[in-house]
Amino acid sequence: MTDRAPLSPLKLGLNVLWSAFWTGFPIKLAFALLFMALGMIHFEARLGLGFVMVLASPITVFAMPILMMLGSHFGEGAGLGLLFLLCIPIDIWAMGVVAKTLFLERLHLEPPDGIGFSLWWKSAVTGALYLPVLWMIVSTVTETAIAISHSIFELEIFHGLPVAEKISIELTLWGGVSATVLIILLVVGVSLIGRLVRSAAQNAAPASDNYQRLVTRWDLMRVPADQGLMLTAMTGAGVVLSVLFWAALPASTPHPHECCKPLEVKRQPPFKPIDALNRGERTLAQLAAQVEAIEKQRAEEEAAKDKHKSGKGKSAEPKP
Repeated sequence: MTDRAPLSPLKLGLNVLWSAFWTGFPIKLAFALLFMALGMIHFEARLGLGFVMVLASPITVFAMPILMMLGSHFGEGAGLGLLFLLCIPIDIWAMGVVAKTLFLERLHLEPPDGIGFSLWWKSAVTGALYLPVLWMIVSTVTETAIAISHSIFELEIFHGLPVAEKISIELTLWGGVSATVLIILLVVGVSLIGRLVRSAAQNAAPASDNYQRLVTRWDLMRVPADQGLMLTAMTGAGVVLSVLFWAALPASTPHPHECCKPLEVKRQPPFKPIDALNRGERTLAQLAAQVEAIEKQRAEEEAAKDKHKSGKGKSAEPKP
């Protein structure tokens, strides 16, 4: 390709995929948050990370249908399809910017026309064919490793092993095997994308400009001629998206039902020790007075009973 040592397919694939991910992801995430605020997308909270990972893919429009076909349901709503349609031009633009930068800055080659769209659809076809194979291999290896680890611990020498240690060792055994196979297959997949980049680079013409001129061209690709128009358009788009987001957000915010409104709790007055002691002393005085009144009443009742008994005794004596 050039007088430099050519990059390996793995490095080429990492350069393109990683840079394209960070280039397009913020824009796609802004639309995703807007659609969720409008109530057009609904997905389970535990699958939120998976949704973000799918959205981060440089080939987002094909990632979601393939994973749903394999049994992973991320969400629903009309905004989901609209979001993935919007991701198509974003991904093509991101792949084009990244590929042109790679060709000029690292490979010293003239970027072919339509390199973004070319890499996008080729990567999409490659991922559509390779991802189901990856899923099938990893699932088979994981199930086989789990079965083997269970059969190992059914041996008599492991019967006295505590349950916690047994679970930890089993998880380490089959998890290590599954993770190793997954990493190897991911490296192979990234290398396939790198081979697509290498095939496009083999047909590209060498750049005749020096390095300084290439850097200037690289910068000018990212900065339009009318910078004021670009700044105005970006600011207007940000204001519109922000207004739509905050206008729609309260509509999707959950409110308590009338039957489930929380009880009004009155604020308690601050605690004053002196007042508490005075109230305690008054309460003790009232209780002491009540006790004295009760004792006095009981004494009067007993005296009345004794007097009544003595009167009955005198009337019962016989007359001489």
